[in-house]
Amino acid sequence: MIKVLVVDDQVLVRAGFAALIRATSDLEVVGEASGGEEAVALAAAVRPDVILMDVRMPEVNGIAATGRILAAAGPVPPKVLILTTFDLDEYVYDALRAGASGFLLKDTPPERLIAAVRTIAAGDMLFAPTVTRRLVEAYTSGRGSAAVPDAGLDALTSREVEVLRMVGRALSNGEIADELCVSEATVKTHLNRAMAKLGLSSRAQAVALAYETGLVSPRRR
Repeated sequence: MIKVLVVDDQVLVRAGFAALIRATSDLEVVGEASGGEEAVALAAAVRPDVILMDVRMPEVNGIAATGRILAAAGPVPPKVLILTTFDLDEYVYDALRAGASGFLLKDTPPERLIAAVRTIAAGDMLFAPTVTRRLVEAYTSGRGSAAVPDAGLDALTSREVEVLRMVGRALSNGEIADELCVSEATVKTHLNRAMAKLGLSSRAQAVALAYETGLVSPRRR
C-alpha cells in the first residue's frame, strides 16, 4: 500500500485528489494538509511514501515545505510530487533544487495522477520532456543564470557526465540505456555514483545541475 499525503490550500482541490486516491486499491491517504507548515508536521508524523504538494500556499509555500520535509527525513525520504498550474508558478524551478521527484499539472486526468503516484513511489522520476524543456528554459533564462563551472563535475568519469547530460535532457533510464547500448542497471549505477559525488539527493536536482553547469542548453533538448 502506497501512503499518500495530500497538500493543497484549496479545499475542493484537496478533497478531489484525496477522494481519487481513496478510490484506488493500492493507495492510501494518510493525511491532508492545507498549508506548508501543516504539511511539514504531518509528514514527520505519518511518514508518507508520496506527498502531493501544491506550490502556492500562504505562509509556508510548497517549495519551502518540500525542502524542510526532505531535510528532516530519515534514510528513506518521501517522494514529493509538485502540483502546479505551471504558467502561474514562477517558483517551480526552485522545487528542483529542493529535491522534488516530479511535476504534475493540476488539470491532469485522474488516471495520469494515479500512475504518477505509483511511478515516483517506485523511485522513478516523473518529468515529461516537454515540461522539462519549458520549465527549465523559463527559469534558467529568466534568471539570466550563467553556467556554474565549479560544481564538482571534475570528479565524475566521462560516462557519468554523459549520463548526467542525458538525465538533463529528461531521458528515462531505459532511453539512456538504449542510446548508450548498456543495461538500465548500468545506467542507474552511473547516475547514483554521479549524484553521490555531487551531493544530490534526487533526479530532479540532477536535471537542475545539468542546466546550471551548462551540460544541457536551455535552447535544445
